[in-house]
Parts: sequence; structure tokens; C-alpha cells
Amino acid sequence: MTVPEERELWTPAPPHTLPEPRQPADDRAAWFTYTAAGDQIVWSAALSAMVGRAPTEKGMTRQILARHVHRDDHAKALGAITEAWTSQNTVLITVRLMRADGGWFDVDCTLEPMAGPDGTVRGIRGTIRDVSARERARRESARLTRRGETVQASLVEPDPATGLLTRARFADEVDRALRGAGGALLVLRVQAGEADGVRPEYNADLLHRIARLLEDQVRPEHLLGRVGPNEIAVLFARTIWRAAREQARVLIEALREAACVWGGLVRFEQDAEAGSHGLLIDAEQAWRQSREADRPLTLVAHPVPVRDRQGSYRSRVADALGTDRFTLYSQPILELQTNRVTRHELLLRVIDESDGPQSPIQVLDAAERLDAVFDIDLWVVERAMRLAAEQPGLCLQVNLSGRSVGDPRLTNEVEKLLDRYQVDPAQLTFEITETALIGNLSEARRFADRVRDLGCGLALDDFGSGYASFRYLRLFPIDLVKIDGEYVVDLVDNPQDQVLVRALVQVCQAYGIHTVAEFVQDEATLRMLRELGVDYVQGYLIGRPAPVLPGRLRSA
Repeated sequence: MTVPEERELWTPAPPHTLPEPRQPADDRAAWFTYTAAGDQIVWSAALSAMVGRAPTEKGMTRQILARHVHRDDHAKALGAITEAWTSQNTVLITVRLMRADGGWFDVDCTLEPMAGPDGTVRGIRGTIRDVSARERARRESARLTRRGETVQASLVEPDPATGLLTRARFADEVDRALRGAGGALLVLRVQAGEADGVRPEYNADLLHRIARLLEDQVRPEHLLGRVGPNEIAVLFARTIWRAAREQARVLIEALREAACVWGGLVRFEQDAEAGSHGLLIDAEQAWRQSREADRPLTLVAHPVPVRDRQGSYRSRVADALGTDRFTLYSQPILELQTNRVTRHELLLRVIDESDGPQSPIQVLDAAERLDAVFDIDLWVVERAMRLAAEQPGLCLQVNLSGRSVGDPRLTNEVEKLLDRYQVDPAQLTFEITETALIGNLSEARRFADRVRDLGCGLALDDFGSGYASFRYLRLFPIDLVKIDGEYVVDLVDNPQDQVLVRALVQVCQAYGIHTVAEFVQDEATLRMLRELGVDYVQGYLIGRPAPVLPGRLRSA
């Protein structure tokens, strides 16, 4: 028995004398027959019309027919032909056929083995039926199912520690309230009392309890959000000032039985000049005044003017820099080729008065919006230079805000610091966060070109989380891309994330860019990232962020 080889869709058997193959009686049907003897193939006029060839065209061969099978269906077609030939059974297959104009359509193809007098299979008869409408409907149904599985059901992403709105989502709701009839915004600072024995690292549990208490106290129309490490905000939309003041006092009084609480309440009117972030900053400043004055609540009847708010915040940043309230942590990054830690990412932390190092997201968000972030970034860059100078060969990745990258002063400062500390520029890679607001794209490009000329590296952080990912790859001379951890944390169990990460890696490889996967927490994810071709990984599996201590960082 002759079986088709894998080199082509089918290969002729040794020639034999056979009767003429039986052909379908209906000339309007689309069919073909193939006999191994003489490598003979016959097409119907209907099949020629289907694929856009002239009915009278001569020289119909199996190679021509094979070219009309969609390339992604070649293996499928070969398998079906082989099965029909070897099993001597009829096989039904659905494939895509290519038209001469480059388009394609779906067909059901019934493959029947043709046997000679001795029962040996000598050929294949195929009957073809256009099923494009059916397959289009099936694909659309499958597409909608995939979309339903992959699109997030809601934009409301609760804070994992409290179940309340995150700061970003809460700010959206404040902005919406500003377009309404006015109201008030309360920010509460929560701290464990001295007598309850709660250590700072357990304040997440305390915040969770406070959140539940607030949910029991506030009215259904009032919104709650976690807006800082130990801060919960209450939005009193469409509430008159007198009622908001009274409700704020009642809430604080109820909470003070469970913890130390200070509040800042800011009034806003419809279409107020201040946006959500300005109001949050004003309310945060107000609770600080409450704590300093040892009173439960500070009232701000009108939002602070923008200029005053900027000046006040710059003073706070300067005070934090001058009193060492900023500190650096580092997280190791593993190179998969060598399986060694070859670089570290520097992470900024803010020293809270009572709770120790905290994430700087809240501070940096406000600083960037108030154009006060440059001094913070410069502080980080200088300390990175010191570390690199102390440990030659140590490779560090330094995060920069979009505003600082677009600030013409930054390039000059980097050059001065490289010269002052005599650092090998190759030790430093500057990370630009994709989602950051780059105020001056042209200046940012000049900064990128200059640091590359100096010998430093350039990385794009949170790749895939924003809207301009691929545009940035063309606009900036990126050396390294950090794939957003959102697509990595569930990679093993999420086929859609696997497709996306594979595509991102392939794009970066085509552009000559290395890739880093964030949030790697288990061995299964690490193995899959190796298979997908990722170059570097970081996450709790490799190492948790730890305080930077002189001489302690090591790269292989």
C-alpha cells in the first residue's frame, strides 16, 4: 500500500493500469480526483471557478491544487489525505482554500479512497462544498467568547488589602463629582494606638478593620477609597458643607475607638478649578495639620490655589530630601542565559513617620502632577552613581519619571555626576515608565540619545500597560523592555497572556531589544518564560526588594 509522503500533500504511487476514475455526475459540483497512476489529477469547472482559475486552463496538477490550500492548513490536509489513503475510509475535513486574487474561503472536503480491482488504494476523490457562511459565524462566536473571557468585567479594581476603590479609581469618581453639584472630600489618616500593641507591619489588618467600620457608617451614596498606605478617603458627593462637616466628625468619633485617626475635609463646588488630585493633596495636607495640632479634624472651606499648593508641596519634597525621609531598596534581576543575577533595580521608598518604608507611588504621583518630581529623581540618580562608583561592575537600573526625562536639566546633571563619581556609564540603565506623562517628547528623545552616547542603557518599564508601547520602541533607542507583571503573574494558567508575551518577545527580538519579565513568583512561570525567549526575570522567586547597604549588592 502506498502512503503519501510528508514532503507534499500527496505523492503518486507506482504506476498501474487502472480503469478511469469514477467522477461525480453533476458537472456543477466542485470536485477533484487524483490517481497515482500517471500522477493524474482532474478538476471540475466548478472547483476552478471557486479558486478563480479559468475553466479551460490546462495543466492542472497536484502542485497547483496544493498551492490553493491555505498554508496554515497544509499539515491538516496532509493528515486527512494520509488517513483516507491508509484507513481506506471516507474522511471529512474543513480547510481554507486560496483564490487566485489572494482571498480565501472555507470548504468542507469529503475525501474518498479509490481502490483498484485488488482492493489497493490507487487514488483519492475529493468533493468540495463552500461553507464560508457557517465557518464565519463559528469564528465570530468563538471570537466573542474569547473577548468575554479576556476583557475585564469592570474597571473597578478593588484595593486587595481593604476591598475599597484604589486611589486612581477613587480619583476618577472625584472628577465625576466635580461635574455635579459639589460636595466634600474627607481623607482619614489611620494609625495603631500605643495601647493596642499593633506593630506597623500589621497596619494592613488595622486598615481592613477600619474599612469595614466605615462601610457600616457611611451612607450608600458615599464612596470609599484607599488613597495612601494608611489613608482612607470618603467622597461626600452632592452634600452641603454643613452636613459633610457633621458626618466627618461622626465618622472620626466612631473610628477613634479602634485607632488613632486624623482627618482633613475639603469642600469643593461644581466645576471647581482644582481637580481630583489637587483636592486629595489638600485633604492630605489638612490631616497633617490635624496631627500636628493634635485635633481630630481640619476643615478647608475652599480648595487651595494651584500656586500655593505647588509651593507647599515643593517645600514638603525639599524637607523630605533634607531629612533623609527617602531611602533606596534594590531588587535583583536574573539573566536567564547565564542563570546569574547580573543587575539590580533601584526602588525608591518613603520613610513614614510611624510605619517605616512605604511605596512612593502616592508621593511621586502628586509630585509629578505638581511639577515637583525633578529633585526626587535627581536624588535617586546621584545615589545610584555613588553605589556604582563604590562597586565597579555593579549594573543598576534607575527609574525616572516622564517629566524629568523631558526636563533639559536632567541630561546636564547626568553628565556632571558621571564625571564627578568617575562611573562606568555601562553600569547604569535608565528606566522610563511607559504610562508616565512625558511633558516634552523632543527633549525626552534628546535625553535618550545623549545617555546612549555616554554609554548608559535605556529601558522601557511596564511595557504593554499603556497605549503607546510600540510607538515608543520606534521613538526611543530602547535597549531593554520590561514586560508588565500583569501579563506574567498568571502566565502559566492564562493562554491569552502566553500569546501576548510571546508576541511582545518576538517584536522586541525583531527590534534588537532585550526583555525582562516582572512579577516572577514560581518555577513554572520561570520555565515558561525561558521557553518564550525572555532574556531576564525579576520577582519574589528571584529576590524580594531589600534595603540598599554599602558593599552588599553583587552582580555576577
